[in-house]
Amino acid sequence: MRLALAQLNFTVGAFEANFARIADAVARAAAQGADLVVFTELAATGYPPRDWVTHEAFVDKNLALVDRVAALSTGKMGILIGFVDRHQSAAGKPLRNAVAFCQHGRIVTRRHKSLLPTYDVFDEDRYFEPASAVEPIEIHGVRVGVSICEDVWNDEDFWPTRRYHRDPIAELTTAGAELHINLSASPYELAKAGVRRAMIRQEAVKHRRHFFYVNQVGGNDELIFDGHSTGIDPSGEEIVRGPDFEEALLIYDVPVGGAAAPPPPVLHPVARCDEESAWGALVLGLRDYARKCRFERVVLGLSGGIDSALTACLAVDALGANRVLTVALPSRYSSAHSLTDAAALANALGVEHRVISIDSMFQAHLDALAGALPGGATGLTAENLQARIRGAVLMALSNQLGHLLLTTGNKSELAVGYCTLYGDMCGGLALISDVPKTLVYRLARYANRAGTRIPESTLTKAPSAELRPDQKDSDSLPPYDVLDRIIEAYVERNLDVNAIAALGHDRDTVADVVRLIKSSEYKRRQAAPGIKISSKAFGVGRRYPIAAE
Repeated sequence: MRLALAQLNFTVGAFEANFARIADAVARAAAQGADLVVFTELAATGYPPRDWVTHEAFVDKNLALVDRVAALSTGKMGILIGFVDRHQSAAGKPLRNAVAFCQHGRIVTRRHKSLLPTYDVFDEDRYFEPASAVEPIEIHGVRVGVSICEDVWNDEDFWPTRRYHRDPIAELTTAGAELHINLSASPYELAKAGVRRAMIRQEAVKHRRHFFYVNQVGGNDELIFDGHSTGIDPSGEEIVRGPDFEEALLIYDVPVGGAAAPPPPVLHPVARCDEESAWGALVLGLRDYARKCRFERVVLGLSGGIDSALTACLAVDALGANRVLTVALPSRYSSAHSLTDAAALANALGVEHRVISIDSMFQAHLDALAGALPGGATGLTAENLQARIRGAVLMALSNQLGHLLLTTGNKSELAVGYCTLYGDMCGGLALISDVPKTLVYRLARYANRAGTRIPESTLTKAPSAELRPDQKDSDSLPPYDVLDRIIEAYVERNLDVNAIAALGHDRDTVADVVRLIKSSEYKRRQAAPGIKISSKAFGVGRRYPIAAE
């Protein structure tokens, strides 16, 4: 069976654009003699559609798209495509996460997702009714076990603990599946591709079947889908590997029934290290967020520090230098080397760079508040005033020029509230808000892999917000290597203070960091959406109350 795996980039609700992508892939697959072309989970709508599926018209458009796709299944070629189906029952959820098998110009049969995730960023049980049973689909004389994303994430021999009581893949094998195909929309996080590949290898070897896994690619809001589709033969050898962060149509001749010798593997190169992988994810995330939200250009404040320098480099790689505007906004506390470093970076990147002093605006605020506040605006109030003035100026540029404003704060700062609400948090996308400071440094070094873009002085100087004389981040925070380990343990692994201290950290330091994380929830609730690259990002996948102890 000649299989075509369509690893494509869909936009939620862009039915005409999505259909055009699908039709093009079908035509290319047909031209290469494919027997079956496979699209990803909810390809008809784009993933995740979230509450759009509660709109009848949205579901109707998705169903109409599937009918149009079915009409493309002429000749011998079949099509598997994910879509939102209606649940034809008076009891249960009104919809189902489904796949349609199309052939001879019509929908031949449908299958539904069994396991509906409700953890982290997933909320499928909110909308969909699960399948109660599974059954293979006969395609060109082969009984194919068709599953959808989460259905493959519950093998008792792979996972030490399981979220579900059923294993749809084992059920499909027992029901006679000779070949497994999983349609997926699995979001990216660092190192997850390796876990997926190991999981699919386990299933292929365990069930002694070829197993193909096709994953969506592209950015939709805070989620990145890295593609990285895979195929594993019954011996555990990877025979198909899609690229990461790129669209691809992967063609492979599956030897079924022992009729032919296996063809050579089709293996695309993928990221070789965490830095390359994270870079690809962030670049794709920004590019797609801008494109899908109809922004042609971005603007960001360039402080001379490492966070804004990294953000600028990512923006140039995502959009091109001619679509990036950087702005230095010095005050009386800004150092000369910060202005110099910002200018050097902008010059190395080839972007337009402007300098707008905020000092007179800052003084005007101080003067206006002198009689309104006892002793005038001092301390943290005066520091935050500068950040908020910068935010107002950048938002004015964004409004006037139509540019998307990128915030430049990292995960470490956002975790403990080391940021100013309505100040440096202003913006439409928080590009590196899931990048801890220690990874910021690694990525900044990676940005210079082909030559100096970020000045060495930016990489080596002590981090500072420069909102008061001789200010350093270390005045307020533990060293970043310590802080990041505590944040990771608390936010991503859900360890409590005592458990984190048992890892070798000072208990008082841990308690203070945890207190800051809890007390900063109100800030994060108002933050711009960010690109998720870790197992637990601040945003829709982490839901904590503001009013709590």
